[in-house]
Amino acid sequence: MGYQTRPDIRPLHNRILVGDCLTELKRIPTGSVDLVFADPPYNLQLSGNLTRPDQSRVDAVDDDWDKFSSFAAYDKFTHAWLKECRRALKPDGALWVIGSYHNIFRVGAILQDLGFWILNDIVWRKTNPMPNFRGRRFTNAHETLIWAGRSQETKYTFHYEAMKIFNDDLQMRSDWTLSLCTGGERLKNDAGQKLHPTQKPEALLHRVLLSSTNPGDVVLDPFFGTGTTGAAAKQLGRVFVGIEQDETYAEAAMARIMATEQLPAEALKVTTPKRAEPRIPFGTLLERGLVKAGDTLFDPAERVAARVRADGSIACRDASGSIHKIGAYVQGAEACNGWTFWHVRKGTNLVPIDVFRQQVRAELGAMA
Repeated sequence: MGYQTRPDIRPLHNRILVGDCLTELKRIPTGSVDLVFADPPYNLQLSGNLTRPDQSRVDAVDDDWDKFSSFAAYDKFTHAWLKECRRALKPDGALWVIGSYHNIFRVGAILQDLGFWILNDIVWRKTNPMPNFRGRRFTNAHETLIWAGRSQETKYTFHYEAMKIFNDDLQMRSDWTLSLCTGGERLKNDAGQKLHPTQKPEALLHRVLLSSTNPGDVVLDPFFGTGTTGAAAKQLGRVFVGIEQDETYAEAAMARIMATEQLPAEALKVTTPKRAEPRIPFGTLLERGLVKAGDTLFDPAERVAARVRADGSIACRDASGSIHKIGAYVQGAEACNGWTFWHVRKGTNLVPIDVFRQQVRAELGAMA
């Protein structure tokens, strides 16, 4: 039996490939990417200039890269780049794509046709949207992101607990209120005008990458623009691969990324679910001498006491068993988390035995 070599994307790490999206995507090794973030052309279908009530011209998206001859041409292009991205993704990889009402529904249908499995649609609600100057429609104050696994079987990354803490201990919802890219974050050309018409705010990419990638993951952006994905990836300790056809954008993106500092390793640690942490039996604390046979455990109010046995059981009144079983027994409850219920005296203080469990977990994590 021969050995299978893993696809090697390392030569492309933290690089911008300048050229046509469909051509450069073929350079990405199959099954080598953890996440794709795509901000494709929206196919805005603008006809004529857009003006304000005072007849001044609005700097809208009128670049050639956003122009397609028909919906069929746009669909063909979308199918092609999404197919290549799916090929590049690892089996447990995922994709984010952002768009507006002009294109996101077409993109979503093609995603499903290709076998992607939609996980969420996220509404990015803009705090400072561009007004509807013609007054003939509602002000378009949001864009939509689709988050999809490579397939229905994908074991995708999602840091639920981290995002909950990020959101003040409330579940992160699928509507995100963020401002447009403005001020010093907006890249300008030599004339002081915005360099790219659709530069996304780093706050948006920060939330995407924090929620659905890990440090060291490879993030591919096939429409790199001014490098927002790359800047956020570098800061968060992720690896980026960008594709951009415009050399001016690519140069500005690389300069921006070079000026971005990566956060220290300690700052990149992400809150993990309790079920993902290594199981530490109570007996392990005895083996390490953190709690000793013969020690007395107390409830927080010191109304109940139990004696620790050498086998890791505890005895109280006329019963003995695990810290959880006896904790439930003395309270007359069906269940009890013995780790937080039982305390041991250290000096003049009562200390939850869970403190010692976390100490052991930290030691095991350092060894890993």
